[in-house]
Amino acid sequence: MKKAVIGLNIKYLSKAIVFGLLQFIALFLPYAKTTEGYKNMPAVARLLMVSNGGSALNYVLIANIVFTLLGFVLLALSITNLSKKIARVWQCTQAINTATQLFLLFASKTILEKGKLATAFLNKDLGFGYYSGLLLAFLTLVFVMKLNETNTGYIALTIMGIIWMFPIVWIVLTSLRAEQGYYVGYFFPKNLTLSNFTKLFAKDSVIPFGKWWVNTFIVAIFGCVLNTLIILATSFTLSRTRFRGRKAFMNVLMIIGLFPGFMSLIAVYNILKGLGLNQSLVALIIVSAAGAAMGYHVSKGFFDTIPRAVDEAAIIDGASRFQIFTHITLPLSKSIIVYTALVNFLAAWSDYIFPSMLFGDKQSSYTVAVGLYWLTDFRRIDRYYTQFAAGAVIVAIPIVILFIWLQKFYVEGLSGSVKG
Repeated sequence: MKKAVIGLNIKYLSKAIVFGLLQFIALFLPYAKTTEGYKNMPAVARLLMVSNGGSALNYVLIANIVFTLLGFVLLALSITNLSKKIARVWQCTQAINTATQLFLLFASKTILEKGKLATAFLNKDLGFGYYSGLLLAFLTLVFVMKLNETNTGYIALTIMGIIWMFPIVWIVLTSLRAEQGYYVGYFFPKNLTLSNFTKLFAKDSVIPFGKWWVNTFIVAIFGCVLNTLIILATSFTLSRTRFRGRKAFMNVLMIIGLFPGFMSLIAVYNILKGLGLNQSLVALIIVSAAGAAMGYHVSKGFFDTIPRAVDEAAIIDGASRFQIFTHITLPLSKSIIVYTALVNFLAAWSDYIFPSMLFGDKQSSYTVAVGLYWLTDFRRIDRYYTQFAAGAVIVAIPIVILFIWLQKFYVEGLSGSVKG
């Protein structure tokens, strides 16, 4: 071994070697329960090659075996002559090996059942060899990364990323699943189809998803525009002007904002019913705009960072408060405007509690959140669950596009303006 590598990293190298050897041994321990009993990974791979059935996911199992063997070879080279190049290749190999090992947690059922090696397979049928191999793969990767002086925080972020992405991947795969039903015992669909999406917009569909989507879009657009204007005007007034009762007004808004909104749902509903506005989109827009001023805190904090000297110079030149707001403050506040608009659009787009109470059984006024929940009723969920998943994907697309497109302004809106 090279002395430069031995120096401070010998303890990491020794641990990586120990866990790597144990991972290699785990490859030959029971991987999963088959119709012929528990078999290790090489044995399962051999049976898959001679079986009549098969899945494209078989390559995941083969890749895991190959990269485990390759990792063992690099481990042996590290014992005799460790170099930075070998250590880096070992890290990349171990990362791929760990990913394939984790992926097998979701793919094993499809691999074994399509390969006709198991029936009604569940993850509890995975053997000690698999779970110990998964744990040892992560431990080996951690110490190989420490050996390369790579921040192991990336592992934690990767694991959390997988956990966060799992529900998203699952709902997307469910929306593409050709097999109907609420519960299936596998992760990857046996057959893929786009019919779940087309059925939502079919003319003969009992689900008026297109109408729900349009309703949601109307509420989101009007709510976004009105709420943004109200919040910006309130924030500017409280930030740039001083008047009697200002602090008391801010305190009142803050105290009211501490109470959950659902506490006033019954009272608001009865008021709207008395006005004849219940079960209408107009009521949803009005209620949203009525409470918008309580969300002034972030934009007020942004306006506070704009130097007051700018306002004073404009006043000397004869500008009114309204002109300062429209010609000076707003042009300097692009990021907070986008941030406020995005937050209000997302809030209106995904709101469920109040619309569900407001619309009752008037299905034509439903927003997508209420409509999709209607599909999960026990009388409908088994029949429409895949269409529910397809609707959830469609609903998420505008939010994802908006957030990715406006992410820069979203961050800048929280950080404040540039002082100068």
